[in-house]
Amino acid sequence: MQSNFDFGREGALDLAPMSLATWPPDASSLAADWQPLWQSFALSEQGQSLFARIAERLEAGARIFPPDPLRIFRTLALSEVRVVILGQDPYHGLGQAEGFSFSVPDRIKMPPSLRNIFKEIQRESPGRLPTSGHLGRWVSQGVLLLNTALTVEEGQPACHARWGWEALTEGAISAVAQSVRPVVFMLWGAHAQAKQAFISAVDVDRRHLVLQANHPSPLSALRAPMPFIGCGHFRMANDFLRKTQQTPIDW
Repeated sequence: MQSNFDFGREGALDLAPMSLATWPPDASSLAADWQPLWQSFALSEQGQSLFARIAERLEAGARIFPPDPLRIFRTLALSEVRVVILGQDPYHGLGQAEGFSFSVPDRIKMPPSLRNIFKEIQRESPGRLPTSGHLGRWVSQGVLLLNTALTVEEGQPACHARWGWEALTEGAISAVAQSVRPVVFMLWGAHAQAKQAFISAVDVDRRHLVLQANHPSPLSALRAPMPFIGCGHFRMANDFLRKTQQTPIDW
């Protein structure tokens, strides 16, 4: 996995911690308005099953990413969410996953999907491409970067899918959709688009904006009928935020 790292700017990169070290996660610092959702999940059959399976894999020596699966819920309160970008599961390469969908830490080589995301932003608003793939600046503006499964094992994409995380993350999608504040949902690819049902089930007056396109992966970004490149989602999101008297996102 050495090729993921960029050591070229400010000396050696601190590689620790990169993987999950303790389990179950400490939920005491989650934003207060996410706590009821987490507590309900943690006590549920799905939650208990997930806890046991991850504990078993850690005991077996598996390397699990990211080091803090609940980071997005610590960083951004439910009440502050204005845009949701939904991913599938964390990056499975060493040092890539950091608890925000599509984001990688500073000085980690950008994965192809993230490069296409930045290309689309530049296409809509020409300017210098970012040199960092860390998207914390989006989170600080109210962008919920959420994966539907919150853990993965090294080199095994989607291996924790359907282990139970979906009960939590689908609940999070529903909770955001219940917000009185109009929210933009960006659903890229079939996996994300399948979650639209959790939005429409509670958004009966259609106050939210749901944007759909292919996944930004090079395998699908240019494919018909909804190519990601050229989708205009970042511009449309900001137009909607302005229309609903909200500050646009500085992408």
